[in-house]
Amino acid sequence: MKHSAATLSLAFLTLTAYSQITNTNKGFVPEVGQAGKDVVWVPTPQELVDKMLSIAEVTSKDFVIDLGSGDGRTVITAAKLGARARGVEYNPEMVVLSKKNAEEAKVTSRTEFIEADLYEVDLSEATVITMFLLPEINLKLRPRLLELKPGTRVVSNTFTMGDWEPDYEVTTDNNWNSWNNALLWIVPAKAQGKWKLGQGDLVLVQEYQFLQGELTANDKVSKVNDGRLRGDRITFTIDGAAYTGRVSGNKMSGTVSSGGNTREWSATR
Repeated sequence: MKHSAATLSLAFLTLTAYSQITNTNKGFVPEVGQAGKDVVWVPTPQELVDKMLSIAEVTSKDFVIDLGSGDGRTVITAAKLGARARGVEYNPEMVVLSKKNAEEAKVTSRTEFIEADLYEVDLSEATVITMFLLPEINLKLRPRLLELKPGTRVVSNTFTMGDWEPDYEVTTDNNWNSWNNALLWIVPAKAQGKWKLGQGDLVLVQEYQFLQGELTANDKVSKVNDGRLRGDRITFTIDGAAYTGRVSGNKMSGTVSSGGNTREWSATR
């Protein structure tokens, strides 16, 4: 997605005015466009924050980590939904501001803000990752994100993950001249490899959440069609039979429907 210099300037001016109106902090006041370690600071509009957390289906069962948490608005909003949330921010003044904002919002018990490098912070505890970073930073983080627990949701303001296609994309009602697009990825399980399915050999080739492959059984080779992963949930079809199930390490199992009949299936790798 490309934005002209005029469009970005207008976005900065609009968000600067918004920040000045809504920020009541009498100490450090962040400025839109201020320099950071890897990106300048531009706050995500609250409407888009709400949309990002909505498409990630954040609940009180979640642990949210916001990378580049800025003034803390995403972390605070997640906490208001009942989630535990941690903000990772390189600027120490922004960390102090975020803690004050969380205190004013009465969510300090469910929030944490740390001064850290987002490339080094531990992400393993997260069930949801949120970010508003540049595409090249997303790409650097992508290998680590793909190693997270299957089903972990990753939500980005505007910017993509290269050739890792989002599972879902939505635009807010109000267009803030640039920042009104939320993209969601669900970390897929690792299903690539050779599986024993009944008396046949099932070979799956995986590209992110998409699968293709072949089943060889009784001297017959059948194509795998419509292969898809959503976290640990797997779906595919073979010769018109629809397989659904879950992947757990070197095992997967579920049900297969064909010709109006449904039976259980399982495979090992």
